Amino acid sequence: MSSTPETAPKPGPGDSGAGPTVEIPVPTGEIRVLAGIQRRLLAVPGSREAAVTLSHVGEHALGWMAIAAVGMAVDPARRGRWAMVGVGSFGAHATSVVVKRVVRRRRPDHPTVAVGVGTPSSLSFPSSHATSTTAFALLAGGVSGAPVAPALVPVMLASRLVLGVHYPSDVVAGAAVGAGCAALTRAVWPTGRVQKLLPAALRDGVPGPSPIPTPEENR
Repeated sequence: MSSTPETAPKPGPGDSGAGPTVEIPVPTGEIRVLAGIQRRLLAVPGSREAAVTLSHVGEHALGWMAIAAVGMAVDPARRGRWAMVGVGSFGAHATSVVVKRVVRRRRPDHPTVAVGVGTPSSLSFPSSHATSTTAFALLAGGVSGAPVAPALVPVMLASRLVLGVHYPSDVVAGAAVGAGCAALTRAVWPTGRVQKLLPAALRDGVPGPSPIPTPEENR
């Protein structure tokens, strides 16, 4: 669906009224859906503030890579697995940027949608925040054993709608791309070619200072 909103018809020669005519875009399709979702979500106390915080954390996947780095430091037995989380999160973000530049869909721009945060790009499809967050949540959940994705992904997707910077299809597509990137990362990371490229401390099966076995070793 095109992101270019329709505009109200211009008045004809016989229409009354003085002064310049202002054309007001008519909400159609996803604009109307987005506006309705945003109104409901903004009615929840603190939703905008939480969405802005998530926007900063997920920008360029920097927050997710930082968490992966912390995991490498505090969980040496799974240092390589946490490195995989960081690499996979960044790779998902990079993939979304490439797709954006191919699709070139513009962000929502309509009076019924309030934009709540600045963005580094005017391109909208898919949501890079949704893409990197989904990849991070799936990979980090697999390493930690915690249900990260069910707790984090829906919140991030909703936050992009709260801030009015994405259409619903943008965040859904971003989540799908992120899930694909996570699956590809999990499949490629253990291969011999990738393992040979990694520093010895990050290779699978190389023990860290902690004697605690990894979940993969217990299988």
